[in-house]
Amino acid sequence: MTVLIEKYIPYLHGVLEPYAEVQYVAPDGFTKDVIRDADALIIRTRTTITDELLEGTQVSFVATATIGTDHIHTTAVPVYNAAGCNARAVCDYVEEVLDRYAERRPKKDNSVVRLGVVGYGHIGTLVVEMAKRKGSEVLISDPFKGYNTTVEDLMKQCDILTFHTPLTYDGPYPTYHMVNERILRGYSEDKLIINAARGGIIDEAAALASSVRFAIDCWENEPQLNQEFLARKQLIFASYHIAGYSVQGKRNASQMCLDALTAHFGLPSLKIEPDDGIRGDSAPGWLDRITRQLKDDPEGFEHLRKAYPLR
Repeated sequence: MTVLIEKYIPYLHGVLEPYAEVQYVAPDGFTKDVIRDADALIIRTRTTITDELLEGTQVSFVATATIGTDHIHTTAVPVYNAAGCNARAVCDYVEEVLDRYAERRPKKDNSVVRLGVVGYGHIGTLVVEMAKRKGSEVLISDPFKGYNTTVEDLMKQCDILTFHTPLTYDGPYPTYHMVNERILRGYSEDKLIINAARGGIIDEAAALASSVRFAIDCWENEPQLNQEFLARKQLIFASYHIAGYSVQGKRNASQMCLDALTAHFGLPSLKIEPDDGIRGDSAPGWLDRITRQLKDDPEGFEHLRKAYPLR
C-alpha cells in the first residue's frame, strides 16, 4: 500500500512506515502522475482534490487534516475530514481578538458587549460558552440548528459578529459572501466582524469600502491577499490563516486522519507519539505581533504561515 502525505502535516512522519510505503509531498505536488499509484492521500487546504485529478489513479481514500472541505471536489472516493480538531484553538483566537479589542474601546464605555455568533457547531459552541463566561450577551445565527436570527439582525443588535461556518455556494443558506455590501451598508467602526472560518464568507471588495472594523484570519484568494484591504486602518487584526494552529489542534487533526486511514484499510490502530514538549507562541501581544508581520509583509503570507510557531 502506498500513502502520500502532505509534508507539512506534523506528527505523522514515521508512524505508517511499518505498514505502507509512505511519501511526503509538497502541497502543490499532488499531480496525477505523482498520485497515480497511491492508495491513500492525506492533505490540507493547499491541495485541491477533484474527480479529474483522481480519474485513472488507484486512490481509494482521501483525508484532510482540516475541518474545512471546500478544497475537495470529488464523490469518487470516501473523504474524511478532522471535524472539531482545532475548535479550542479557534475559540482561543477569538477570545484573544475580543480581549485586545476591549482594550481599544473607550474607557467610558462600560456597556455589556453583545456578540453575534454565526454558526453553532464545534467552534461556535465553544465561542458562545467563552463569551458568556466573560459576561457578554450572545445571539446565535444557525438555521440548521434552529437559530433563525439572520445576519442582518445580528448586525443591527450586536457590537461584534464572529463567523464559524463552512464555505458553501448553494443550498438554502449559502455562506459565500454572506457579509456583503448590503449587510455592511450604513454601519460604522463601532461594529467589529471576525472571520476565523473560511475565506470567501466576507466579500472583501465590499469590506474595503466599508467603515466597519475587521479581524481577519481567513482570506479570499489566499495566499494572494487584497493588499488595499490589508492596509486599511479598519482592519485592526490580521493573521495568516493560523487561528486553528495550536499544538493540540495539529495533533488532533493528524490523529483523526490516522484513525480514519487505519479503519478504512483494516490496519492496526496506530497512535502518534506522546507530546514531545514543543510549545509555541503564546506570549502576551502575539496577535498584535502577527498583525504587524502580515501588514509589513503581505507577500510573505505562505512563508509566515509555514514558519508559525504553534500556540
